Amino acid sequence: HQPMFFFLSMLALTDLGLSTTTLPTMFSVFWFHAREVSFNACLVQMYFIHVFSIIESAVLLAMAFDRFVAIRQPLRYATILTNGVVIGIGLAIAARALALVFPASFLLKRLQYRPVNILSYPFCLHQDLIKTTVSSRRVSSIYGLMVVICSMGLDSVLLLLSYVLILGTVLSIASKTERIKALNTCISHICAVLTFYTPMIGLSMIRRYGQNASPIVHVLMANIYLLVPPLMNPIIIESE
Repeated sequence: HQPMFFFLSMLALTDLGLSTTTLPTMFSVFWFHAREVSFNACLVQMYFIHVFSIIESAVLLAMAFDRFVAIRQPLRYATILTNGVVIGIGLAIAARALALVFPASFLLKRLQYRPVNILSYPFCLHQDLIKTTVSSRRVSSIYGLMVVICSMGLDSVLLLLSYVLILGTVLSIASKTERIKALNTCISHICAVLTFYTPMIGLSMIRRYGQNASPIVHVLMANIYLLVPPLMNPIIIESE
């Protein structure tokens, strides 16, 4: 079980980082009625919010790989997922997120903005900042889409593939009791995946098709997207 505990620790640290990045401006808005944030501070917050979001997506994928190895190759589990392999996975996850998001921040920095801009949420997101620019945002928009496809889009496809392979392996087990036991090891991970991806998909749908929806709906979905996973994951970790 040691590799899974490492991945759960990564998930907990990611949620802690995401909350630490998001809450300062939220508290300043809701507690102290602050209505302004400097552009550089907003850009830094946006960078770390997206970095930690991409890291969390990748950690969930790594946990799916852990479950696949544990069910498919239980006798080789400890030799496949050694401490060195787990550390390498963690470093690769962090490096990918840092490398993908940095150019997006650099492209936003080069754009021109109005002296005063109104944001949709009590924190800074790429898709929100890019709407406030007065210069051409085509390159930044395309790169932002590429980041989403290469990170969360790719991760979600690989997650689905992992569970297809896991389900195929489980169904090949002769004993019904062993099949149920194997599936039970995946329940907490499935809950974590749903907790992360459901609000994200909901926020994307609201932004795409809910132009006429109340601004409160947009703010509520964004807050759920960033606050619910850190709230629920400790419960999931405890159940693991």
